[in-house]
Amino acid sequence: MLDRMADNISGFMFPRSATGRSSIVPSPPWHYSGQMLTIEYRADPAAVAELLPAPLSLADVDPGAVAVIWADWQSCSGGFEELLDPVRSQYVETFVVVRCRYRGETYSRCVYIWVDKDFAMVRGHHQGYPKKLGELYLTRPVNVGRAGPRLQPGGRFGATCSASGRRLIDAAFTITGTAETAGFVNGHPMLHHRYMPAIERAGGDSLDELVTMRGYDGEVGPCFSGEATIALYESPVEELTRLAPIEMIGGFWREVGISWNGGSTLERHNLAGQP
Repeated sequence: MLDRMADNISGFMFPRSATGRSSIVPSPPWHYSGQMLTIEYRADPAAVAELLPAPLSLADVDPGAVAVIWADWQSCSGGFEELLDPVRSQYVETFVVVRCRYRGETYSRCVYIWVDKDFAMVRGHHQGYPKKLGELYLTRPVNVGRAGPRLQPGGRFGATCSASGRRLIDAAFTITGTAETAGFVNGHPMLHHRYMPAIERAGGDSLDELVTMRGYDGEVGPCFSGEATIALYESPVEELTRLAPIEMIGGFWREVGISWNGGSTLERHNLAGQP
C-alpha cells in the first residue's frame, strides 16, 4: 500500500503530495523579467582561485575580475499563474560572480548569493546556485515624480545586501552614459556544483555534480554605464571580504528578460567523490 501511495506522489521539489500543488517550486520552464545593477571590480586573483575547486582554474585574462549584481525580479512558471499572485513571483537577490576555465572554455560562476524568498532560494539550489536568505535593496528608476533616479546621465542608485542581521555590502552607481553590454564577468554560460551530503555520517556526498546552463529567449533593454563604488563588511558567517576590491571597473544598469528549462551535467561523482 505504501509503495502504491509513493507512486502517486507528485511535485517538482519538496514537499511532494498527491496533487503536487504544495511543491515549493513548480516545474520548469521558468521565466524571469527584471532590473539588474552590475558592479565590476578587480580583486586578488588568489582570492578568486580559492573558490574554484579542481578541475576549474582561473580565467586566462583578467583572472581577478568580480561582478556583484543586484536583481529585482518578477518570475513565473510556464502557466504564468504566479503573476496574479505576486508574493509567489517577486523577489530580489544579490549575487557575486567570477569567471573560470574548464576544459579550455571560459564560464561564469556564482560563488556567493543571497535572496529574500524561499522559493527562489530552493529553485537556485536545484540549479547549483549557493543561495542563502538575506535582505536586499536596490534603488528603482522612475519616469514621473522626484522619488527616484531617471535613466539618464546623473541618475544615482544605491544598493545594499544584509544577512544574519549584518550589513554585508553597500554600493552606489551614477549613470554617465550608455554601453553595449553590462560588463564582461557575467557574460558566459554558468558553471556550478550541485552538492548534497549523504545521510550516513561517513558517506561523502550523495549528490556531487558539475553542471552548466544558460537561458533562452533572452531580451535586454538599453544598457546604462557609469561610475560605481562598493564596500564589503565582515561577518562571522560570511567570507565576502576575502574578495575585497583592489581596483574598480565600473557599473551598469539594464532591464533583462530570460527563460530557463534545464542544463547539462558535465561530471558526476559517486559517494566517495570519485569520478
